[in-house]
Amino acid sequence: MARGAQRDGRTGKAARVLTWGASAAAKLAERRRAAVDDDRPEPAAAPAPSAAIEVVVRQEPAPAAPPVLPAARPAPRAEPPRQRNPHPGRPASPADALPWGLRVAAESTWRLLLLGAALYVVFDVVDMLRLVAFAALAGLLISALLEPTVSWLKRHRVPRGLAAGGVFLMGLAGIALVGWFVFWQVSTNIQEVSNKATGGVNQLHNWLLKGPMHLTDKQLTDFTNQVKSAISSNTQQITSLGFTTVSIVIEVITGVLLAAFTTYFLLYDGATIWNWALRGLPRQSRYAMAGAGPKAWATLTAYVRGTVFVAFIDALCIGIGIQLLGVPLAMPLAVIIFLGAFVPLVGALVTGTLAVLVALVTKDVYTAGMVLVVLIAVQQIEGHLLQPLILGRAVRVHPLGVVLGVASGSIIGGIGGAIVAVPLIAVTNTVVGHLRRRNAAADEVFEALEAAQDAADAKLAEPVPSGPSPEAPASS
Repeated sequence: MARGAQRDGRTGKAARVLTWGASAAAKLAERRRAAVDDDRPEPAAAPAPSAAIEVVVRQEPAPAAPPVLPAARPAPRAEPPRQRNPHPGRPASPADALPWGLRVAAESTWRLLLLGAALYVVFDVVDMLRLVAFAALAGLLISALLEPTVSWLKRHRVPRGLAAGGVFLMGLAGIALVGWFVFWQVSTNIQEVSNKATGGVNQLHNWLLKGPMHLTDKQLTDFTNQVKSAISSNTQQITSLGFTTVSIVIEVITGVLLAAFTTYFLLYDGATIWNWALRGLPRQSRYAMAGAGPKAWATLTAYVRGTVFVAFIDALCIGIGIQLLGVPLAMPLAVIIFLGAFVPLVGALVTGTLAVLVALVTKDVYTAGMVLVVLIAVQQIEGHLLQPLILGRAVRVHPLGVVLGVASGSIIGGIGGAIVAVPLIAVTNTVVGHLRRRNAAADEVFEALEAAQDAADAKLAEPVPSGPSPEAPASS
């Protein structure tokens, strides 16, 4: 009995201990859930009944799952703070206050200044290498004159070297023949011209004494003495002028040799030289310049041949007029006028003034006036008839552009610049026109391709029609 009572007491104590432990575990779990679920609006759960307590005692409570946090959104990009305009009546920047036309003019001006600086550098380099540049340009012009003959010989199965060498030697022989003819005419008639020039000077002396100026012998003598003293006091300058003349002769001979070599090699191997020049250009520009090169060469060839023909007509007409008026040295003067006529519109008139002076010295004022009339008449025929008919289609440069080009070329490069200016303008005009037409054609092709692509895209975007319905009868 005592042992049974003692055993019952121990069992009761163990039950109380278990009950107290279960209650403590339930309270601890409830506190953990309250700490985790602070955000939940639901109230805390009521204490579990005894049956639940027994379950808790038998099974440990599961740990609470960690809360699922929402995905973090990317922080917005920080924009720079906008500067507020302190003056609402003024624009935000000084550039906005300028008119549109002024801004366009400013943008165009600095680009034009940059282009002008580049051209200035190019002209400066050309001026430093003037001898080489003029020799190369002279060889190019002579090659443009002789190349059609070389091409004709090649088409008739003449070897290239033989055709180029034969035409080159024929050209040299022609130039030498013209030079010999001029020298022969001048040396034959120089005595007659000098005698008539002396008589003309005496007539001028008498006119100064007895004419409207009424000068005295003392005044003329003083003027002659001043000229002699000026010559004697400037002996050093005259000596340096003589050395300068010798250097000029050497430069002329060097330039002639360079021009001759350039002409021969252009006639012999011009296509290879052009291909080599094309390889030096950027790849994007080769195709455009490959098409512009033949057109530029055709323009240059037509210009040179037309200019030679016009110069021959000018020299022939003026030479016949001088011969009919009885002016000496008619043929040498005609040759000089022929060479001067390579400068369009003004060359024959400028070189023709030498014939007027010869007529004034050897004949009289009336004859000189008639020579001047012949010059003006021939120039009018050239400007209104020969130039438009012969050079109009090849050059297509307005007469004002020709005159301004000749004036600019003479200022920059002297006589050589005046000769080269007009063909350079003509070739540039041809190249620019070809490139403009090529770009316009490319734009039309691109627009056609884009239109075709848009049509194809629209056709693909159309809904595809469905197949025949089962109710529809099958087609035969």
